[in-house]
Amino acid sequence: MEITLKELKELKKEDYVILDIRSESELSYGKIPDSIAVSDKELLDNPPENKEKKYIICCHKGCYSEKVAEDLRKKGYDAVSLAGGYITWLMEAVMNQESEEICDKVERSLQKKFRKDIWSRFTKAVKVYELVKEGDCIAVCISGGKDSMLMAKLFQHLQRISEIPFEVKYLVMDPGYSAANRMVINENARKLKIPVEVFESDIFDSVYHVEKSPCYLCARMRRGHLYSYAKQLGCNKIALGHHYDDVIETILMGMLYGAQIQTMMPKLHSTNFEGMELIRPLYLIREEDIKKWRDYNDLHFIQCACKFTDTCTTCNSQENKSKRIEIKELIADMKKYNPEVEKHIFKSVENVNLDTLIAYKAGGVRHHFLDTYDEK
Repeated sequence: MEITLKELKELKKEDYVILDIRSESELSYGKIPDSIAVSDKELLDNPPENKEKKYIICCHKGCYSEKVAEDLRKKGYDAVSLAGGYITWLMEAVMNQESEEICDKVERSLQKKFRKDIWSRFTKAVKVYELVKEGDCIAVCISGGKDSMLMAKLFQHLQRISEIPFEVKYLVMDPGYSAANRMVINENARKLKIPVEVFESDIFDSVYHVEKSPCYLCARMRRGHLYSYAKQLGCNKIALGHHYDDVIETILMGMLYGAQIQTMMPKLHSTNFEGMELIRPLYLIREEDIKKWRDYNDLHFIQCACKFTDTCTTCNSQENKSKRIEIKELIADMKKYNPEVEKHIFKSVENVNLDTLIAYKAGGVRHHFLDTYDEK
């Protein structure tokens, strides 16, 4: 049994509860107002005490929630699945927002409420790491998520006020999005007044049947397509929306899973596309502040939305949690005992003492402390 959004609106709010059973990573992209986040296991092991309410079970696309609702009904509850899940609610929410009002509020918030935590950190990264130079033509790459959409708005304002002349092009590569996710991206661009240019590829189809590391291959292919298309447009840089938390997670992932010390650089020269650079202007911005900006402005964005995550088959599955999610949780646990741990991880790759390392690589050449030990 399921309930449509239209039918849901006909109910009195006090008569029902929306239970969102998506994973924590999915919830981080946004949720239905007043809904309650709960895992499917927790819900079925400890069902609500009140059986008088109607319980609306929500997952990403309304597939997995049907089974959970059915299990609740067997326990004597009035439970139904939300037809189409969160993505259907998201589509309607985006369509109903007026662009003029939303865009004005978003731009004001970046200069007032979030000036210190977002705008100032953005401009600091641009200045400290020399990300924008006179004559640059920058392709701001928009995936449709909160990070890249925020980056686009920041670049819009920077271009308006900057004394350094530079060009910006806002690129959306569609690697095979569903029609629903493509619509959400277009609507968000419309209401935020971001003049996006969309180009298509078949990357999702190309990696769909790859069993080993499909996400890694997909990311590499997408970056290659972005470089290529941006260069055709006359750009010399592509800007990606990686933030501070991505940086510290990458450092720990390299140590714990890759047996190496490395970081996500604020900018890089492309090795395959001559004259092109990759820049990361959100390098100093915390993900928590991006979420606050999103929620303050009542914005709703898609997540990865590829054929691996745009289904409900992996909802709340411990077996399918990525290493990055594990690292997020590890950092959160360490922060309970050391509030400065995130800052220390970030600073650690700025304070490397080569004299205390057994070995290191520089310019592709491996150096070992024994190479010069006796000379010293």
